[in-house]
Parts: sequence; structure tokens; C-alpha cells
Amino acid sequence: MTTPVLRRRLRSVPLYVTVWVVGIVMVTPLLYALVSGFKSTDQLSGNAFGLPSPWVTSNYTKLLADGAFWRALGSSTLIAVATTVLTVATAALAAFALARFAFRGRELLFTLFTMGLMFPFAVAILPLFILLRTFGLLDNPWGVILPQAAFGLPMTIVILRGFFRAIPGELEEAATLDGCSPFGFFWRILLPMARPALGTVSVLAVVTSWNNFLLPLLVFSDSTWWTIPVGVQQFQGQYGTDIARVFAYLVLAMVPALAFYAVAERQLIGGITLGATKG
Repeated sequence: MTTPVLRRRLRSVPLYVTVWVVGIVMVTPLLYALVSGFKSTDQLSGNAFGLPSPWVTSNYTKLLADGAFWRALGSSTLIAVATTVLTVATAALAAFALARFAFRGRELLFTLFTMGLMFPFAVAILPLFILLRTFGLLDNPWGVILPQAAFGLPMTIVILRGFFRAIPGELEEAATLDGCSPFGFFWRILLPMARPALGTVSVLAVVTSWNNFLLPLLVFSDSTWWTIPVGVQQFQGQYGTDIARVFAYLVLAMVPALAFYAVAERQLIGGITLGATKG
């Protein structure tokens, strides 16, 4: 006869097996790309799945000494940070008004924001290009930052509004009695209490901006402002025959995103979990 503890462990076996299988499926391509970057193209052709013999470190060292790679890294970082600051700051103010103020048409306005979640970015490519060209924002980082912030507002507002509405009204009344203005309550009390939500939406904004390929490709024709995804595409086109070097570039392009996610993983999961419990 099995004990309750043993039965619980047996029931969790399929879950653990699934997690391990998914983890292996996800990690294997990353390891393959990492190892392939230490090979030459001839080694990849003759021994695609074996270890390098000898290990070719020049694929990575040449890229790390290449100014174009660091320009792309700096461009992606600048655009991601600026997009995140603009998105979160604007969405926090809008979510505060939609959550804490009662005015006619509030729910209709919030519905319009939620409808933005269903609007595919690709549909807006042509009118967006014409608009950016009209305002002279082509080959300008603001031509990427502003549209990314605009498309990031719906999700950010939806998340932050739920957190702001969960703050007890009695707290706001007490702050008002103490002479705190609405903006003072927002800045001094609401934002610190909503720190998990702010961390969550910030991580989402950074990751979305970092992985965006279509918009920077549309806006930047000058290599000065190419981001990492565009740099990968251009590098692959330039060194398409040197497959090992392309693998090395892909690995180096993934390292910043993986490092950021490793640092921000707890904040992201914690914020989403807290939001689920408050909902």
C-alpha cells in the first residue's frame, strides 16, 4: 500500500518528465550553436555533431574585436532602455487615471486600449513607414522608439491597471486627509507599492524591443543604428558561406538577452504570479 507522500510523488512524475523534455529541446540548439561557433566550416561539413578538433576561438575573438557588433549591441541597448522608460512612464500615468478616477467613458477608453492587443503590428507597416518618413524619423532611433512604445502601451496599461485597482481606497483617502495630492499619492505611495508590476512590464518591454526585427529593418538603412536582430540578418548575408562564423555571431547576439532574462526571471515570474493572485 502506497503512502500519500508516495502517491503525490508518483503523480508529479509526468510533470517532471515534461519539464526535462522541454528543457532538453530548448537547450540543445543553444549548445549546438555554441559548440559550432568553435569549429571551422570544414569541420562543420565533415563532423557536424562532434566536438571541435581543434577548437577555433578566432570566430569569437574576431567578432568581439569588430566595432560593428558593439555598435549593434549599443544601439539595441539604447533603443530598448528608451522604449521601456517611455512605455512604462506613459502607461503608468494612463493606468492610474483609468484605475483611480471615475469619469464618463472610462471603460470605453480602457476597451479601446485592450483592442490594441488584437492589432497586428504587420498591418501598420505601410502607414507607419509613410508617417515616419513624413516626420523625418527614418534613420533616427526615435523612429523605432516611439512606435515600439505605442504598441507596448495596451499590454502595459492592462497589467498596471489591475495592480492599481487592487490598492485599497482607504489608503488613498488617508493620504488625501494628510494633504497628499492625487499625483503625490501616485508618486509616493502607488508606484512603490506597484513595484512588482512595474518590474514585470519593464522586463516585457525590454525583451520585446530587443527581439524586434521588422521595425528596425524598416527604419534603418544606415548601418550606424542597426540593432542586434538586423545585424544578425546582415551578417548572415555577408558571411553566408562561413557557417561557423555565423554560429558564433548568433551566440554572441543571444548572450545579452539570456543574461538579462537570467537576472530578471524572478522579477518577471513574481510579478505575474502576484498579478494572478490579485486578480
